[in-house]
Amino acid sequence: MIQLVEKRDGRIVGYNEEKIKAAIRKAMLSTDSGEDESLIQKITDRIGFSGRQRMTVEEIQDRVEFELMKSARKDVAKRYIAYRDQRSIARQAKTRDIFLEIMEAKSNDITRENANMNADSPAGMMMKFASETTKPFVDDYLLSPEAKGAVKNNYIHIHDKDYYPTKSLTCVQHPLDKVLANGFIAGHGESRPARRIETACTIACISLETAQNEMHGGQAIPAFDFYLAPYVRASFVEEMKTLEALTGSDLSHLYDVKLDDFVSLPLDGLEGEARLLQHAVNRTVSRVHQAMEGFIHNMNTIHSRGGNQVVFSSINYGTDTSAEGRCVIRELLQSTYEGVGNGSTAIFPIQIWKKKRGVSYLPEDPNYDLYKMACKVTARRFFPNFLNLDATFNRDEAWRADDPKRYLHEVATMGCRTRVYENRYGDKTSVGRGNLSFTTLNIVRMAIEVMAIKDEEERIAKFFEKLDRTLELTARQLNDRFDFQKTALAKQFPMVMHVLWNGSEALSPDQTIESVINQGTLGIGFIGLAETLIALTGKHHGESEEAQRLGLRIVSHMRDRANEFSEKFSHNFSILATPAEGLSGRFTKYDRKKYGVIPGVTDKDYYTNSNHVPVYYHCSPRHKAIVEAPYHDLTRGGHIFYVEIDGDATHNEEAISQIVDLMDRYDIGYGSVNHNRNHCPNCGYENAETGQHLCPRCQTPFETIQRITGYLVGTTDRWNAGKLAELHDRIVHD
Repeated sequence: MIQLVEKRDGRIVGYNEEKIKAAIRKAMLSTDSGEDESLIQKITDRIGFSGRQRMTVEEIQDRVEFELMKSARKDVAKRYIAYRDQRSIARQAKTRDIFLEIMEAKSNDITRENANMNADSPAGMMMKFASETTKPFVDDYLLSPEAKGAVKNNYIHIHDKDYYPTKSLTCVQHPLDKVLANGFIAGHGESRPARRIETACTIACISLETAQNEMHGGQAIPAFDFYLAPYVRASFVEEMKTLEALTGSDLSHLYDVKLDDFVSLPLDGLEGEARLLQHAVNRTVSRVHQAMEGFIHNMNTIHSRGGNQVVFSSINYGTDTSAEGRCVIRELLQSTYEGVGNGSTAIFPIQIWKKKRGVSYLPEDPNYDLYKMACKVTARRFFPNFLNLDATFNRDEAWRADDPKRYLHEVATMGCRTRVYENRYGDKTSVGRGNLSFTTLNIVRMAIEVMAIKDEEERIAKFFEKLDRTLELTARQLNDRFDFQKTALAKQFPMVMHVLWNGSEALSPDQTIESVINQGTLGIGFIGLAETLIALTGKHHGESEEAQRLGLRIVSHMRDRANEFSEKFSHNFSILATPAEGLSGRFTKYDRKKYGVIPGVTDKDYYTNSNHVPVYYHCSPRHKAIVEAPYHDLTRGGHIFYVEIDGDATHNEEAISQIVDLMDRYDIGYGSVNHNRNHCPNCGYENAETGQHLCPRCQTPFETIQRITGYLVGTTDRWNAGKLAELHDRIVHD
């Protein structure tokens, strides 16, 4: 008697005779003679009782064919065989169609899932082939049935699911000081410790690139200025030694000379040691500038992941007030302002200014001049973004102005918005830590399902019931993924689990990474708060105080549940305002297919990112700040505040500082400014005209810089349909 059935994907399930009956009945109904229930039962009984205890699907179907051919209903046998062949062809055709779309470089949501990836290149195609064939494997072998069902029914999205089998982690903030001081061995290459600024910048690039090949998310440096400052002084000492050789003088007493700043100045009127000192400073500044140019150039040209994607890199800076640190910041900003190549805006690294009162924000602060310079650079080049260290949830009681390693107590972020700081299982810091994995909830779907309930109180209560069930399921899914990730061996990640992750230096190559990765975070994300509120109340949180109260209640509830999950599973769970790219349209497409076009909910090709006010809603930057600010404290896994400004921002850098002032006033954690910028790759001409596609000087097609989810792109050719629709709907906040 058959008890177990081995499916085509290898799974073992219980025998269910109803499936055999349904298949035979379907074949009978397609014939002229119609259904014969007694024959259906007779064939089903014969197969079930005469079969082995465990059989494959194919073996059972062969038996069905045999029994039908033995019967008087040869017409049914033919239909059954034809149907079976069609199903086999359909299974193969689905994979074939996906592969053909990749091979033919078709622009669709599969090939345009990530605007930073060139899926049309051979390496990009290879990655997409691997990605699209790996995801079904994950569904069938690595996910629980409930998680698989939640994905299939559009309740959750498991990010980077194609990387799931690799056991890789999402992102990490590089402790670059350790890398520069000690060097590292990764793969077949070896890096020696840095001794000068040029080498330090090159090693920083290699560190980011190498780690990118071991992880499925981004790479960041949490204190770029602090880490590189010692190599400014080392380069200065080299210049002094060169002068000693030229002049025959002993200048060793100037090696550690106290300098207020490293700034190039004319040598006119200077004599003796003063002239030599300024010459060494000038040479050092020049070298730092070239090193920063090289760093930016490399981060926009060095490819990772098989050569199809530049490193998704971010750097945090702004709070080192030493002469050397200020030199790094100034020359980095100046190089960014000048652009790369023929004056193009650098896409990477995503640059993040750490704004802190008493350090880098107010007129009396030591780095105020560099803050104003940062605003000027942002007005032209979109970067840096601004991280508010003064936000109540970003402050750290351990921070001290006289601590040379105070950056350990400063929040750092990934450019896309991921934030890692609080830590139940180690030091509270961003350095040497990152996100392990994250999963996003489609809260719009839950709201749509209760829309028909007329009583508002009952409707919202039912929504929270659905939300709770999905949150529980998501926490279990993330815990399952953690249990799978922790079995990885340290040698599988020679860079990340040797010098980058906190505590990894104690691991031997054949040890698992379990003992160190629990310092990372598990992110529970969400998308479409605006559409959720429209479904539940008729309005979004930007236009209704009632909706805003409910929105805060929803996200507060998610935050509270994440805290409960942290205790229950002994992990660092956090709520993330998801930076949805491909996901923004995917959720919507499936919901619209099932529920039709619902005004304000499924009537666009995308759901609004996380807790943002919809891009199409006209309001002032202040109003947007007031509405979105409270969510930043609730989403400590990551968040961002965007403002769209009009006109040529290069002539209005004050507008940038006004946005930072809003962040300061309303306790916003992280933000950036979007504006229009056209650049001609041929002649270098730039302007801010909207809707202009050709350079007025040479008629070359413009590169139009746009921000997609947190990073920049110079073309929308790789944007998916949902993000293109969102871009079209964006309006200026004024």
